[in-house]
Amino acid sequence: MSTNFPVLSVNDVRIHYAIDAGVVKAVENVSFNLNKGERLALVGESGSGKSTLAMSMMGLTSPPGKIVSGSILIGNKDLQKLDDKEVRKTRLAEIALIPQGAMNSLNPVIRIEEQIIDGLQDHGIKDSKRGYNERVYALLERVGLAKKVSRMYAHELSGGMKQRVAMAIATCLNPSVIVADEPTSALDVIVQRQVMITLGRLQEGLEASVVLVGHDMGLVAQFADRIGVMYAGKMVELGDVKKVFKKPHHAYTRMLIESLPDIDKRKPKLSGIDGLPPSLLNIKPGCSFCLRINKETIEEPQWVEIEKGHFFSECKSCVDYKL
Repeated sequence: MSTNFPVLSVNDVRIHYAIDAGVVKAVENVSFNLNKGERLALVGESGSGKSTLAMSMMGLTSPPGKIVSGSILIGNKDLQKLDDKEVRKTRLAEIALIPQGAMNSLNPVIRIEEQIIDGLQDHGIKDSKRGYNERVYALLERVGLAKKVSRMYAHELSGGMKQRVAMAIATCLNPSVIVADEPTSALDVIVQRQVMITLGRLQEGLEASVVLVGHDMGLVAQFADRIGVMYAGKMVELGDVKKVFKKPHHAYTRMLIESLPDIDKRKPKLSGIDGLPPSLLNIKPGCSFCLRINKETIEEPQWVEIEKGHFFSECKSCVDYKL
């Protein structure tokens, strides 16, 4: 159960990529708070800025990307004001990442136990060899893996096991915030469910908060407390997951939900969203969703609170748009 204490605050963050052809506005004016024990999902199509935003929370925005304005607060620490050493100490201890595609994040030539111990040692945890081993066994057991996994290499593990190892590494110092960047991508549906159950148990056991990045609306509906819908680098709707699913206000949110197949029907009708997201390179001012549906507008959408805690980006030109 979440409290009203924000453990993570993202305030008016803008992330740009300066390239030869111009400026790619990957994230524009995104704000939200994450409370203790809360699960927030960031959803949207590929290229909407979800992972870029997630990486910025970890202090992992790399050139040519740059946070050009705004702030990211972890507790009372402003990530932008920390030096590289302080950011490294904050990672894993206070905010940790469960990456997309665990195989790419695990070292293929080092045993799992060494990879976990490396994180502990880097944060000043000193112990005997036996003590480190006991810590590793406890961490693996916490994510449902046997002790023998500690002596294995990444290539010896299944996709689900690799993802659980990534969870064990991410939570080895009991962080207050866990950023899970599409943790179930490339996994079959049964393993996806197992991984999400494990993540839920971990989060509850640690009393941590979770930012889940993904595009699976069905998974989000089952896991998250709140949902933030991103489109073309901007947050277009934010609110309680049940209320957003029951009554979405932004046209894009509504279409995302309508694209889910109805499994109660024998032959469910599949619907998509017309057009393509606009290029974020030198993007025109105004409503980015209007660009997709060929409506000419230079009106900047207004961030409106429909009811307490439920916001959306209101543009009078496309608010009632339907397929």
